[in-house]
Amino acid sequence: MAIETIQGSEDLPFGSGVVAARRTSGTDLACRALDLVLAIVLLAVLLPIMLLIAAAIRMDSRGPVVYRQRRLGRNLAPFTVHKFRTMRDGVDHDVHRAFVLALIAGSQPDQPQGGPRFKLNGDQRVTRVGRLLRRTSLDELPQVWNVLRGEMSLVGPRPPIPYEVDHYPPHWFGRFAVKPGVTGLWQVSGRCELTVEEMVKLDIEYIQRRSFWLNLWILIRTVPAVLTTRGAS
Repeated sequence: MAIETIQGSEDLPFGSGVVAARRTSGTDLACRALDLVLAIVLLAVLLPIMLLIAAAIRMDSRGPVVYRQRRLGRNLAPFTVHKFRTMRDGVDHDVHRAFVLALIAGSQPDQPQGGPRFKLNGDQRVTRVGRLLRRTSLDELPQVWNVLRGEMSLVGPRPPIPYEVDHYPPHWFGRFAVKPGVTGLWQVSGRCELTVEEMVKLDIEYIQRRSFWLNLWILIRTVPAVLTTRGAS
């Protein structure tokens, strides 16, 4: 399916491929204020930890500290997401592409040792430090920069890679009615233990219920989810 920007998505029904987001000017302003305040606080508090992570990545393997990848955000607008690098530099990503496209097609690829449903388990491309960062979600910290830039929110759907969207069924496009998030309803509801279809349903539910208080509740729930590594890959 060709990628096109969704225009006027607030007025289109769910069945047409997009879903009406619960959005008012007050909700937008409140959620953006929450994003900015918490992003600035997180950046100030976590900067020493981020510097330690950067040093650990540098000592563990060759390559850049921060990994940049093209993703699609609200209304399918492309942007560059920032994450701490968890893989060896220069590895082939075809294996991940095949895995994700199989999930979107509705099949569950074989996983070493069982493994989570949404993540490629036992990925040999991941570094030693990278495995720890993924389990603790610390690799996501540089996305605070995307939040400050207004490309992402602290709470929202996961931003997909463009080749994933080329294979989306029509009803999944409702995920693009709001900005993507660092965390979201699916992350605090099981993360990688869920199927892709379950993730999309939770994203749509979040969009329909979106509010300042729901965002705050999800952020609070994110803390124990991260600390317990529940559903992490």
